[in-house]
Amino acid sequence: MSTIAYHELPVRPAHPRERHLHAVPLAAPSSPAAAPLRLTRRGRVVVFAAVALLLAVLSVVLGASVAATDDDAALATTTVQVQPGQTLWEIAAEANPRGDIRSTIDDIVRLNALPNASGLKMGTTLAVPVYED
Repeated sequence: MSTIAYHELPVRPAHPRERHLHAVPLAAPSSPAAAPLRLTRRGRVVVFAAVALLLAVLSVVLGASVAATDDDAALATTTVQVQPGQTLWEIAAEANPRGDIRSTIDDIVRLNALPNASGLKMGTTLAVPVYED
């Protein structure tokens, strides 16, 4: 058989602890006006490079969008109605007999928002670019 002895220990009454941290009032600023910002030579080079990079990126982005709109606006177009058995290759060859037929087909597909270069239906009216000889 085992015996367990249990004794109650005296408990001290809880009292508040002293604080170890003390609030310190903030010191007033020594000068109300801040000193002017001065950039070193290295800082000026970094600022100049950042501005130059930003301008380069903007010119590329804006230049590409202007070039894309200029290409579409520069093409004079005419309309052609697709005849039975006629292919886009034949239409492009008639429109630009001395040029690259593949690029002419690409222009026709882009102008008419065609999903691809095949599957023309008879009677469809297509916008075809006019090329000067």
